[in-house]
Amino acid sequence: MISEQALFALCMQFVHGREYYQGSFYVEDVFLPYQIRDILPHRFPFLLVDRVIEYNPGVSAVAIKNVTINDNFFPGHFPERPIMPGVLMVEALAQVGGLVMLQPEVGGPRENFFFAGIDKVRFRKPVIAGDTLVMRMTLIKLQKRFGIAKMEGKAYVGGEVVCEGDFLMATGSSSE
Repeated sequence: MISEQALFALCMQFVHGREYYQGSFYVEDVFLPYQIRDILPHRFPFLLVDRVIEYNPGVSAVAIKNVTINDNFFPGHFPERPIMPGVLMVEALAQVGGLVMLQPEVGGPRENFFFAGIDKVRFRKPVIAGDTLVMRMTLIKLQKRFGIAKMEGKAYVGGEVVCEGDFLMATGSSSE
């Protein structure tokens, strides 16, 4: 598991490409884009996870969203000073939570996962085009019988927390 210090260093040393070098170790992709699409039901333009660089089965995941000026929300939010909407940062974190929830270690895939609630969400700094959003979601409590999980999420840019909160997630089929 990547420690908070290593995650901070990773944010500071991020290099585009398949491997991320930090000091004396490499962090390789755990899930590539096509594998993420196999797990999550989201598609363009609403799939907000580009790659997963750490996955601890049934515990946590760390993922990356490369924020580019070509993202479809920038023309309207805001044209003179493009900022990633906070609700999309929350959605991106929830999708990382979905990667944890829809795996066999947590109860396996049903058909979907849903937001059941969010608490204590704070936005610390704006996220702009060119930033790399590094997101960590950690499973805090799981009620496997009901398919409900409480998760803690944090998003970082350059080693600084830009968004954090507590998430309540639920799994189920589309017809439930």
